[in-house]
Amino acid sequence: MPTPARRKAQLHLLASLSLISLGACADTPTTAPAQPAPAQISAAAAPQAQTFNQWRDAFRQEALDKGIDASLFDRAFDGVTPDADVIKADRSQPEFSRPVWAYLDSALSNQRVATGRSRLSAQEETLDAIEQRYGVDRHILAAIWGLESNYGQNMGSRQVIRSLATLAHEGRRPGFAHDQLLAALDILQHRDIEPNGMLGSWAGAMGQTQFIPTTYNQFAVDFDGNGRRDIWNSPADALASAANYLKASGWHSGQRWGQEVRLPANFDYALADPGVKKSVAEWQALGVRPTNQDSFAGNMADQRAALLLPAGHKGPAFLLQHNFSTIMRYNNSSSYALAIGLLSDRFQGGGQIQGDWPTADRPLSRSERLELQQLLTQRGLEPGGIDGIIGANTRNAIRRFQQQQGVPADGYASAALLEQLRKQ
Repeated sequence: MPTPARRKAQLHLLASLSLISLGACADTPTTAPAQPAPAQISAAAAPQAQTFNQWRDAFRQEALDKGIDASLFDRAFDGVTPDADVIKADRSQPEFSRPVWAYLDSALSNQRVATGRSRLSAQEETLDAIEQRYGVDRHILAAIWGLESNYGQNMGSRQVIRSLATLAHEGRRPGFAHDQLLAALDILQHRDIEPNGMLGSWAGAMGQTQFIPTTYNQFAVDFDGNGRRDIWNSPADALASAANYLKASGWHSGQRWGQEVRLPANFDYALADPGVKKSVAEWQALGVRPTNQDSFAGNMADQRAALLLPAGHKGPAFLLQHNFSTIMRYNNSSSYALAIGLLSDRFQGGGQIQGDWPTADRPLSRSERLELQQLLTQRGLEPGGIDGIIGANTRNAIRRFQQQQGVPADGYASAALLEQLRKQ
């Protein structure tokens, strides 16, 4: 499901740490929220001080004040109680994560590729119309469909109202869940779906494209023309809604997401960073080449691109174009976006990775990532906090340490790097 970077990273902390991409969530940048009304303060800001029933009654009044019909609210909340499994999932922080190559093996399975090709054929006429209207590549849409819900087969079976109510009452981010719950009630009031049909993930992601409610309200479309925006039961509505979101996020029609490349000897790995963007012609002048040919297509020369080394300098390298960052608006994970790009290529007979993964390396556990950031901080390298998440600041801090040590400055957090820091 699509989200802004900061919200997506938080909403899918569990998924990003485990690199499992069942159900990416969608949201959009918003303006600064207005000061909450008193009812909103009692319902969202201090949930631990209230029982669930007290919270629900305060939230009900707020929802009614915002135009939600009383009978609809009562029907949507009929029998709703807190879901302990949702709270458990919300507070879970797995100690171990899967390496990117293991994640890609699952995401690019033969079964997923074969099913995707079949779905592309079955939805050919619909996808023709979606491409014509939104300009988004059908293979990218099919890849999102496949990773988000296994082509509509795994959309989540939890009642979205119950999940969001649980999170709004006692989750880690009650304000966010509170806003999503209001948006979900708005969806029900527009009668796009009935309460018992509004199913999704524990985090409130819904339908075949796993939109969260606020994103649904802004970007879901009725593409099949039946008068309802139904991303649960209509592949046409789900795929067109995803296309509408990507177009609004800045999709460049006719441009690729990126491709695998080979790097020259003695390459400056510090350049392999999402913040370093050069024209394709400039990368080529530095010796970067496609893995399957000697030069890039002529129409790519002026396009801006960045390098990604998902497993450090010992693994494959990818040159990423603008649409890669657009995919990351859907799910703020480079591994997810890489899987989407490669899966879209697999549908067309490509997408086979030529470089070797450093499978002998093991990923750092969460406690080791925390230790890594602590050691970087002690050396004055400013990793940007100690939270166990290897983001841009931590990668830059790692590069600074690697440069001090005279080793390839790829910014990759490895067990060997942690051991070096321990010895220092």
